[in-house]
Amino acid sequence: MNWEQLLSLRRQGDRSKRLRKEQDETRLGFEVDYDRIIFSGPFRSLQDKTQVVPLPINVSSRHNFVHTRLTHSLEVSVVGRSLGRSVGKGILERHPHLKAVHGYTFNDFGAIVAAAALAHDIGNPPFGHSGEKAIGRFFDHGAGQQYKSEMTASEFQDLMDFEGNANGFKLLTETKDGVTGGLRLSYGTLGAFMKYPKGSLPKKPSKHIADKKFGYFQSDKSFFLEVVEELGLLPNPNNPEDGFLRHPLTYLVEAADDICYTIIDFEDGINLGLIPEDYALEYLINLVKDTINTKKYNSLSKSGDRLSYLRALAISTLIADASKVFEENESPILEGSFDTALLDKGRYTAQMEDIIQLSVKRIYQSKEVVDKELAGYKIIEDLLEVYAEALLNKREGKASSYDTLLLHSLPEGISIDDSSVYKTLLDTSCFIAGLSDGAAVYLHEKIMGRHL
Repeated sequence: MNWEQLLSLRRQGDRSKRLRKEQDETRLGFEVDYDRIIFSGPFRSLQDKTQVVPLPINVSSRHNFVHTRLTHSLEVSVVGRSLGRSVGKGILERHPHLKAVHGYTFNDFGAIVAAAALAHDIGNPPFGHSGEKAIGRFFDHGAGQQYKSEMTASEFQDLMDFEGNANGFKLLTETKDGVTGGLRLSYGTLGAFMKYPKGSLPKKPSKHIADKKFGYFQSDKSFFLEVVEELGLLPNPNNPEDGFLRHPLTYLVEAADDICYTIIDFEDGINLGLIPEDYALEYLINLVKDTINTKKYNSLSKSGDRLSYLRALAISTLIADASKVFEENESPILEGSFDTALLDKGRYTAQMEDIIQLSVKRIYQSKEVVDKELAGYKIIEDLLEVYAEALLNKREGKASSYDTLLLHSLPEGISIDDSSVYKTLLDTSCFIAGLSDGAAVYLHEKIMGRHL
């Protein structure tokens, strides 16, 4: 892969090439991507989507904040910008023609990674990762099994393994009436966004990080391939017919997410009292022991200030570590032979794993989180069942009066005119995935007759 193609400023529908040296320096194309994402409806809905811990209702005034998908995404974008700028400086030193001939600067790398990182969770359903699993369970073990025979294997796999990354690609790029190409992001940003550039089948054909999940639905395959071709992504030798190797900047988007969820989910657990503060501070100190200013740390009398200092230092330490790993491995990354996450090759893998294991035990398996996931499963499966049945009944010309009432609550974007069973069920699933936590609860209560 080569950087000239990977940094493409092309947008869907363009008839001529966009050149970096012709860009308006006051508002670069990659910065336009960031703006379009942050003002979009799907991004705004993240303010009411659970990151890990549901919004608390019984915490004290001192502990009145936990991260939502929106605040998490904003923080990931900030970390991603720093990673992109840091790595971009090194890339321009090793490939000076990118600046001399084409006009790229290190800020371009930061802008691409920041925009892709901002969007990285935009396709995730309500109720955290259990939302994805609940949609998949409906088709794998629930009422959705009955539709399997009416789809191809790949189409049904899209639904059984419903994936927020693929839904994100759909949201960012899908053409709707009067809106060609969705947000019309630059292909460079879309490439950095695509963590898993493959279809839903075959499942995990190798241990390469690009094969862990999938990144597009069958309905979006043609445009996905257009983006891949423009960027010059290499075919994945483990899956040459349906998979590609990652855009190099995807590794930085992933690292930004890994840094934030590891450190900041941990911080949420501390703030909510799920992890004792003194115990938790020791874990963070162990991560930053090589860079901590002991005198400054000991001068902080409040535990909140000590936690903020350690969090900032931990993030800075991990940004430097991830940047170093990328720069040392740029060639294998461009060749596609680098097959793991950056931080898995860093100095602090063991310390991060210790923090993650404690978070799993004290946060992810806490009663608050488990209760939220249980409720999420039921809410999502109920909504899928009634809406899927109503849409398919209408498609077959046998909609009941109840079906008709239900369909009035759907957004205009869902149409069953000439739609296949697959497209109808995918659109239904994406509609459910697009609901915020509160909207899903409200709609469920209304359908169940408990909200008038």
